[in-house]
This record gives sequence, structure tokens and C-alpha cells, in this order.
Amino acid sequence: MVLTVDVGNTRIKGAVFEKDTLLEQFVFDRENFKKNIEKIFSAYPKISDLVVASVGKLEKEDFLAFEKRAKIGFITNSGLFPFQNNYATPMTLGIDRMVLAAGAVLAYPGQNRLVIDIGTCITYDFINAEDQYLGGAIAPGFRLRYEALHNFTAKLPLLTFGDPTHFIGNSTEQSIHSGVVNGVIFEIDGFIDQYKKEYSKFTIILTGGDADFLAKRLKNTIFANSNFLLESLNNLFQYKIHND
Repeated sequence: MVLTVDVGNTRIKGAVFEKDTLLEQFVFDRENFKKNIEKIFSAYPKISDLVVASVGKLEKEDFLAFEKRAKIGFITNSGLFPFQNNYATPMTLGIDRMVLAAGAVLAYPGQNRLVIDIGTCITYDFINAEDQYLGGAIAPGFRLRYEALHNFTAKLPLLTFGDPTHFIGNSTEQSIHSGVVNGVIFEIDGFIDQYKKEYSKFTIILTGGDADFLAKRLKNTIFANSNFLLESLNNLFQYKIHND
């Protein structure tokens, strides 16, 4: 069994796999990290490998506390990936983006792929049919947009995510929801339309916590999979086993 862990900017997500089958997934905060990992190991004593991808501030030493329970593998920029990295600054490319790109290559071989991840930031990553990673874009996610409107104005309230009741907001709160949510939707559709001008055909994978919400509102046909990063971690682990 394999335990994959994604340390994000706000939350830690994990999943237990038996080969290609996802058995259970978890979401918890940084404060209760060790306690929750211990619970997972207790529930699944056959876990032999712990695979970690981190863009957050959790230290490697926190994971090394479990090295007697499983073999620990940290995903790094210099590791083995199933694509050619054509990023101009490859060592600055986020591990989460590299894992998503690897997952897209392994899950959708021989295709142009665009991966859109909705998290603290919205990231766009494009890998062509020749398995060359070309780059993409980084934009603020929902939470950052709400916080920016509150923090950089005098009177706008700090709101949490909310589905606007109408395109035309008839109150300050509804206007903020409309601007943030519809702004993200129009942005994503706009990016996809721009890619269509250069690539006549490509597969779009939408992932992240709000993937299912957005999938119903985008005009473009996409594959929505909120667990794609965790699945990609497992697929990348299996890839390394067969290619090391």
C-alpha cells in the first residue's frame, strides 16, 4: 500500500492506494498533522511507502518521524518525471505543478493536455503530445480574491466563498460574490479559448477542491477530478518503480 500526501498552502491532503485503487482519502490541518498520519498508519498497517509532495511550510523532519513505519519518498524538481521540462526556470517550477503534469502525461498519453488546478492559486499547466512541459499561468484563487478585496479597500467586507444568486449583484455582498466567482469562470474559459487558437485539440483536466462546482459552469468540455493530484502522486510513484 502507498500513502500519498500533498502539503498545500492551506491544507494537507492524503490518500491510501492499493496499486491503482484509491481506498480512502483524508484532509486535515497542519496543527494535527502527526496525529492524523498516525491514525492512517494504524488504520492501514500494510502501508509500505509514504510519498510526499509539498508546497507548504511543513518540514521534512516532520515526515521522517514515520521512517520506521514506511519508506519515505519526497518529490523534488530533480527527480524522475515522464516529460521533458521546457520551463525557462525549471528549478522554480512548483512540485504540485510538476506532479499534475506527470499525472496528465501518464493518464492521457499521446495528447495535448491542459491541467487547471483550483486552490489557493489557480495554476494552468500545458504539456503537449510530445510530452514536453511548456509552462502555463498562475492566478489568485477564490480565497485570495476575497481577501484582496477586503484587505486593499476601506469598507468592503471579508466574505467566504458563496455562489452568486444572479449575475447582477443587487447588494455589496452579492456584487463581491459575482465578481469573484464569475471572474474565475470567465478567466478559465478565456484561457481555454486562447489555447484553442494555437492547439486545435487538447484534453482539459480540472482539479482542486472546487473542481466539481466549476465544471458545471464552464462552457468548455473538461474532465473534473478533485483527487487528480493525489492520484498523480501514486501514478508517478508507480512510474518511478518501473523506470528507476
